Amino acid sequence: MNIDKQALLGADKHANQHRLSRLIIEANSAELRAIAESVEQYTDQLIAALADSEKRTAELDQRLIEYAGIATREAHRVAELEARKVNLSKLSVGEVMHMSGFSRDYAEGWCAGNDNAIHEIRTAGIKVKE
Repeated sequence: MNIDKQALLGADKHANQHRLSRLIIEANSAELRAIAESVEQYTDQLIAALADSEKRTAELDQRLIEYAGIATREAHRVAELEARKVNLSKLSVGEVMHMSGFSRDYAEGWCAGNDNAIHEIRTAGIKVKE
């Protein structure tokens, strides 16, 4: 629902307030005056609440625009990262034994771990240079 706040705050509001003020002054009964005063106060409260609500909506809209910008930048960053390739050499057991000077068991474990890392990296959608 779209409310024309300017109409509420414009000439019509002042005319209605004037009518209420006259009613309050000219009313024959205290009960009628009290009702008119309550209506006037309640109307002012509603208009103030509407203004606050619209201010809050504008603030939230601005925050939404900022978050959309952040999401767009981060999506570009993710795309850049996904376009890169990780350089993770696949070595043989013999090469690992020669480079490290450790045992065959160590080299086999290292190669198995390296193979698992390559598999997991690819599963995550990242390219691997071998």
